[in-house]
Amino acid sequence: MVEAVQGAGVVVTGAGGGIGAALARRFAAEGARVVVNDLDAEKAKAVAEEVGGIAVPGDASAIVDQARDALGGVVDVYCANAGVASGGSEAAGEDVWALAWDVNVMAHVRAAHVLLPDWLERGAGRFVSTVSAAGLLTMIGAAPYSVTKHGAYAFAEWLSLTYRHRGVKVHAICPQGVRTDMLSGTGSAGDLVLAPTAIEPEAVADALFAGIEEDRFLILPHPEVAGYYQARAAEPDRWLSGMNHLQQKWEATR
Repeated sequence: MVEAVQGAGVVVTGAGGGIGAALARRFAAEGARVVVNDLDAEKAKAVAEEVGGIAVPGDASAIVDQARDALGGVVDVYCANAGVASGGSEAAGEDVWALAWDVNVMAHVRAAHVLLPDWLERGAGRFVSTVSAAGLLTMIGAAPYSVTKHGAYAFAEWLSLTYRHRGVKVHAICPQGVRTDMLSGTGSAGDLVLAPTAIEPEAVADALFAGIEEDRFLILPHPEVAGYYQARAAEPDRWLSGMNHLQQKWEATR
């Protein structure tokens, strides 16, 4: 059992399935009190019943106060997990870009805005951001997703460097492919890049809890992402050439 989460009030957004449901199950198993959020009320209710938690369905951007009330007034851990895998290029519609920005970035900003006053007053709080390896690297065929996941990672990083000395812990989870409905929706690009090394959602929860115990910011359920990230920083043109090779390979299959 991880002492840091025993008895904690935890909110997990987008927890009706996939990574979010796996996080909700793991937190509950570790002795936390869990609020399960999802846009799909039936899915939220089902997972909440399974883990002995509380279902608070609705838009992840607007449920923090309701979730806090459900937990008796205190949120100790907030998992900003809800996300949208918006594909497309620069030509994607502005509504696609706006939705990706709103869900993948601004929902995190809004939650932090509500949570931080209490956390800073208490000198304790934990913000878990489900980013994606796309936030460290990129993803072919998915400009809105890649750009906004970079934004989610940047916001998590900013939260950590700004408030860590005041007791706020931040974790950025950056997996590659995870066997969820979101992976299924990535089409041929996901089949090429993500599916071959895809892991189960429970492995993501395991990686997070290892990171909590070690007090690590960056959580890499696929450890090889660290090498890709280093290569991207050290030799960006070589890395971009490699990614362009993948792009061409993908184009040849379409």
